Amino acid sequence: MQTQTSNTLHNAIMEAGGKDRPPMLALGNYVQWKSRIKRYIDTKPNHELIHYCLKNPPYKFTWADKEVLISEGSSVTITEMYMENYKNVSQDIRDQLNAKAKAVQIILTGIDNDIYSTVNACPNACEIWKAIERLKQGESINVQDLETNLYWEFGKFTSRYGESLESYYSRFYKMLNELDIPKQHQNEANKLRAERIARAANPLALVAQQQPVYHP
Repeated sequence: MQTQTSNTLHNAIMEAGGKDRPPMLALGNYVQWKSRIKRYIDTKPNHELIHYCLKNPPYKFTWADKEVLISEGSSVTITEMYMENYKNVSQDIRDQLNAKAKAVQIILTGIDNDIYSTVNACPNACEIWKAIERLKQGESINVQDLETNLYWEFGKFTSRYGESLESYYSRFYKMLNELDIPKQHQNEANKLRAERIARAANPLALVAQQQPVYHP
């Protein structure tokens, strides 16, 4: 239910963006997306503040002191504490807060529902920006690790001495099932698998590989 609500909110943000939308983040294009998002921000009047919000946490309201007259017409003052809010802070701070809201909108308009459901708990633009970066870097590392493991397993896979074809096939497909092969590498995996099967399907080649070589 929470995911459905989050997706509905994200779709509303997307619609609110209208035609003036930043580039969408797609699989494998994080570096390009990040660069294009920054160029998109550069087209905004308050682009410097928006860039600042991506790198820094937002301003937090706090308790502040102010001098007030003890009574009307008196020259004597006392110090009172008050809680800051949007209306009583300086214009510079209000501009920063406005830029923070714009930064959040730009980021959320440039991501899909799956990514949004992962980062929507982040409290501000800076944390969302960092979370997306961690997410995409993690995807890249995981893909590289899976690819490395895939080629390593294929490279060292051979038939065992005295092994039957049935056992060979069984081990081979078990290896494929245990490897969580990403879809983007499926074509390469299929080619390698076809080559292995073609060699294994040749009984003479398999027997020749299994027979010990006698050296008189």
